[in-house]
Amino acid sequence: MNERRNIASASQWENIVGYSRAVRVGNVIEVAGTTASDDEKIIGAGNMHEQATYIFQKIEKTLEQAGASMKDVVRTRMFVTDISKWEEAGRAHAEFFKSIKPAATMVEVSRLIHPDLLIEIEVTAIVNN
Repeated sequence: MNERRNIASASQWENIVGYSRAVRVGNVIEVAGTTASDDEKIIGAGNMHEQATYIFQKIEKTLEQAGASMKDVVRTRMFVTDISKWEEAGRAHAEFFKSIKPAATMVEVSRLIHPDLLIEIEVTAIVNN
């Protein structure tokens, strides 16, 4: 049986809502929806590329905590509030994944949990060790 390992961050919302930043079961790691907030403020308000870059940096740190790296990502899911800015999100995605090329999805949603948040991202990684 594969052991389950929950990876937490310092976010107050994990206990309030009842979720983990990421969960690793065996060699599969699922990283929860991640936004451009640091619990005190929104990073990059009004700038999709800046928010996406910040989010990918947060995800990278989370993967490291789980024993993985960005090269282990096989799937990304991006939820954006304005699909007309898809190129800004796509540019940030390429900066992290240009040579890795995970399967990717980007969909427009009507809103996120805070009006200044433009994008939320989640990833799946598979570690080969």
